[in-house]
Amino acid sequence: MNAREAQVWASVTRQANFQALKQAAVATDCENVADPEAIATPNPLIDQPSQNHITLSFIIGVDGRVHSPLILQNSDDSQDATLLSIVSHWRYRPATCNGVPMESEGRVEFSHR
Repeated sequence: MNAREAQVWASVTRQANFQALKQAAVATDCENVADPEAIATPNPLIDQPSQNHITLSFIIGVDGRVHSPLILQNSDDSQDATLLSIVSHWRYRPATCNGVPMESEGRVEFSHR
């Protein structure tokens, strides 16, 4: 790991929130719900970190891959492509409903210390 990567790993924190997607066609009662678990979620290398928070939303598919990443808040549009590219390569164990994988929505906020 070079010095730039070490700085990014040390300076970026991230909070993640997950929720199941509501599907109108399926009326399922989940007695045992498990949130997705991160397998590989490397931090993006951001050229000049802004002082503001960066918030992303995405779908975690039943395959554990990230689908439809969307930037909800970012003060520097020039970094959007980098952020979306990194997030689209993240991998998760998908959320489950009674042991069956299901799609869920993820929301991640990056902040700089």
